[in-house]
Amino acid sequence: MKTKLSYAVVAMLGNAALPAHAQSSVTIYGLLDVGLTYISNQNGHSNLRTDDGINRPTLLGFRGVEDLGGGNRAVFELTTQFSIDNGNLLPGQSLFSRTAYVGLDSDHLGRLTLGNQYDFMTDSLFFGGDDPAADAGHLYGFRAGPFRKLGIPDNPTGDFDWDRMAAERIANSVKYLSPTYAGWRFGAMYGFGNVAGSIGTGNSSSFGLNYVGAAFGFNAAYTDVKYVTAIGEIGIRNWGIGAHYNWEGFIFNGIVTTVRNTVEGGAIAEASGGVIYYLRPDWSVGAAYMYMKGNDVLNNNHAHQISAILDHALSKRTSVYLMSVYQRTNAGAQALINGLNDPNDASSGPNQLLVRVGLHTVF
Repeated sequence: MKTKLSYAVVAMLGNAALPAHAQSSVTIYGLLDVGLTYISNQNGHSNLRTDDGINRPTLLGFRGVEDLGGGNRAVFELTTQFSIDNGNLLPGQSLFSRTAYVGLDSDHLGRLTLGNQYDFMTDSLFFGGDDPAADAGHLYGFRAGPFRKLGIPDNPTGDFDWDRMAAERIANSVKYLSPTYAGWRFGAMYGFGNVAGSIGTGNSSSFGLNYVGAAFGFNAAYTDVKYVTAIGEIGIRNWGIGAHYNWEGFIFNGIVTTVRNTVEGGAIAEASGGVIYYLRPDWSVGAAYMYMKGNDVLNNNHAHQISAILDHALSKRTSVYLMSVYQRTNAGAQALINGLNDPNDASSGPNQLLVRVGLHTVF
């Protein structure tokens, strides 16, 4: 069923729920997504372009598990993200910069991993099934907009994926995820800054709380990342809560997330809700609505965003889809949908519409 396929993909991408194995194994896995996207207003002009990695990222990965006995396992994961359009790694990325970690997993003690890993904004809220963008707009449906003054360092627009839900990572990190107790699971993460003479400089921390029931799930997360820049250290803090509920072919979900630049004071809050409905196992439709609001440092800019998708599963691995995302900002601001990763891609006015037809497959 398509429902099972969707959650299988999410589980495959996530590092929070590696199942127990009776024997050792190494798995090669991946996702491929490609399509055509129409942009109504890109710097004052319409555009039709090829684009990949939108409805799920384009990935190639290796995952391994070694059974150590007694419910204990050694685990590792190495994942590369690249572009189908030209075969290159994404700008600013290198081999296995998507994820690269190794650790131990125990039925009784939990999971401890070290390396370059997703923080709990992604791990708890996105992989927990709470983000409406996962079912409707995908990369285009994540958070961005008229907030470039937010000024996140090393960010293509200053506000791209500002709540880290599109799988941002923390390097040089140690991450712990507890066993499950009556449906509850908690996690903590620390990223070392590796700055000689100042242990706290450039460090990061993240925490997650997860609950999974038969039909209902709840998750919460907090992440604080410190960036070392030429003008000093800049902290970017996020927190979020979310929930989802499955009922007779419907999946309802919603989240609230925030961000704050602790130096410049820019802050954004958003709330979004969505639903996906399986007309039958191979056909699904989904829709989501989001409202984002910046504070006075960000000129009190705000944006409404609507996403929709029609998806048809050709097989257990391959789907075709039609997707659309529309963003409208306040007067005087410029719409910029997430995934258009250059400030020059912003609309010349308050409206921007994307329509996409694509194909994605998993292996």
